[in-house]
This record gives sequence, structure tokens and C-alpha cells, in this order.
Amino acid sequence: MESKYRGLPIDPQRLPLHIGIVMDGNGRWATTRGLSRNEGHRAGSRAVRRVVRCCRSIGIQNLTLFAFSAQNWGRPKQEVEALMSLLGEFILKEWDEIMDKRIRVIHLGESRRIPKEVRERLRVLIQATRHHEAMTLALALSYGAREELIRATRTLCQRVQRGKLSPNAVDEAALGRVLYTAKLPDPDLIIRTGGDLRLSNFLLWQAAYAELWFSPKLWPDFAAKDLLEAVLEFQRRNRRFGLTDEQTIAREGSGPIND
Repeated sequence: MESKYRGLPIDPQRLPLHIGIVMDGNGRWATTRGLSRNEGHRAGSRAVRRVVRCCRSIGIQNLTLFAFSAQNWGRPKQEVEALMSLLGEFILKEWDEIMDKRIRVIHLGESRRIPKEVRERLRVLIQATRHHEAMTLALALSYGAREELIRATRTLCQRVQRGKLSPNAVDEAALGRVLYTAKLPDPDLIIRTGGDLRLSNFLLWQAAYAELWFSPKLWPDFAAKDLLEAVLEFQRRNRRFGLTDEQTIAREGSGPIND
């Protein structure tokens, strides 16, 4: 049954199980306003708060935010330091709400390059929320999909070399178990803001059958209604997973499938 949420007919029975977001446009947002890029990132953190609250309120179970890529370490040192500081600040500011809303936080990516103080705050938050079940918030920090796949491949090779895994047992499931996202379902919907039409090394393996939705809005301007419009568009699409329309209808009984 559809329900009206902020004027949009969102069907609570057909929500994407997992949404991934490439949050692009903080720097351009700041530049157009004559502000520093750091101010753009700070405005972007407010958009994070809006989107997480919206996802939680409509019942999205899993949300992954592409907050800092493996390639972002190549940005100017001052900007990287400001981003890491903002991350630490975000953890402190959002702690109470994350705990109150029973949100589980996990990290996707390489943690060793994250500054020690911020890494420790993140570790404590992850530990404190590990039993929360209302929603999972995955922070992709120092993350790259190619790097993730290389890491996973090395892990499988080591297991084969040690005799703990047969080469014939290396399949999609085996690879999935050694990815950062091992405890998450694949994303059903990936949103990218900022106008660019690419994934930029985000969840490349996991996004094989994800629906893609691109917004021209810069991330700091992205509002709850924009997220809801993306969800509504997702619910309009027919996800065939390589099958025909007739097969998908037969599989579900009627209508498009969303799982």
C-alpha cells in the first residue's frame, strides 16, 4: 500500500534495501558562493544529517555514504586535514542521535591512513553501535572499489595457497565474503549528486544490478525530498536481472521486482 510522504507516493513495501550515495559537489558549491572548500565540506555534513534522518524515517535498512575515496588522499594536505577533522567532529556531534535512533555504524575501506584520533573515535562508535538493528550506516572512508577487489583477491589467493580453500571454490559467494561489504546486501539504488554520470570507483562489484540515479544538485543542496524522488523513481523501474519482463512477472506473481 502506498503512503504519502512529503507529498510523494512512496510504497513502504518496495523500498530499496540498500542505498549507496556518491556525495559530490561540496567544493563547487563553496566556490560558487565565494567560500573556502572547507566550508563546502561543512555544508555537506549538514546534508548527511538530513539524508540519514530521512532514510531512517522511511525505513531504509542500509545506507552507504561515499565520504572519502582512496584517491582523495592525493588532494591538498590542508583540505585532507580539514576533512579528517570534520569527520571526527561529525562523530562527536551525531553520537547521541545515532545511539538514540539505534543506528549501526560500520566502516568500509582502509583504516590505517586515517589519523589516529579520528580512527579511534570511529572505532569506538562502531563498537558502541554493533548491536543496533534499526538501520546500518556504512561510511566508505579511504575506500576504493578497485582497491577493495585487489585486497579481496589477495585474501582468497592466500587461502588457496595455505590449502584452506580449493581453487574450484572461488566463486561469487567466496569473493563476496571477503569484501568490505560482506555483511551488507548489494545496493539496490545508487545516487550520485553533482551532475557527473559515473561511479568513480564506488562499489563496482556490488553495483552490478543497482539502479542508478543522478542528480544535478550539488551535495550540500541535496534535500530529503530529493532522496524521496530517487526512491520513487526506483519504485517505477522494472528490475529484470537479465530475465525477460514475462519471467520477472511470473517470478513475482505480478508487477516489477525490487529485490
